[in-house]
Amino acid sequence: MSADPDIVPDDKDWTWVMQRPCPGCGFDASQHPKERLGGEIRALAPIYREFLGRRDARERPSRGVWSALEYSCHVRDVFKIYLERLTLMLTKDDPTFLNWDQDQTAVAEHYGQQEPGAVAYELGLYCGRIADAFDRVHGKQWARTGHRSDGANYTIETFGKYLLHDPVHHLWDIRRGNEILAERT
Repeated sequence: MSADPDIVPDDKDWTWVMQRPCPGCGFDASQHPKERLGGEIRALAPIYREFLGRRDARERPSRGVWSALEYSCHVRDVFKIYLERLTLMLTKDDPTFLNWDQDQTAVAEHYGQQEPGAVAYELGLYCGRIADAFDRVHGKQWARTGHRSDGANYTIETFGKYLLHDPVHHLWDIRRGNEILAERT
């Protein structure tokens, strides 16, 4: 599958957000207690729904930048994949997560052509499911481990904070994109 020529693949290792604040979106993992992860994740779905309801949800703010729809499709898929990974961490000892190429998925699944209303529904569904799963984590389960095939290691607590950064950061991306779109009109 060929990549979208307008989008530069993101191959950065974002695991550093578990140790220090993100200079872009301001996310600081130390400010997100593990016991609140479910609620904080759950609170994101209505914000994405609002952006998906805009007339310009499909419009890319500039070359090389995803639209609100494309970011929302990505976040929906992040919630879905991370729910599978969280389930593995809760049921298997130190599982290895299969590699996921987010850019290839965006092209293969035609993110920019999906129906915003359907994406809003699915994002809300998977957001709720993973939030509920984090709400059920307790005690020593927070220390259960898993790792990516590239060697990044997580506990369920650090995994949850790493996950939370993704949709928070992409809301920041969408807001910046909407500022660009507003300047055009």
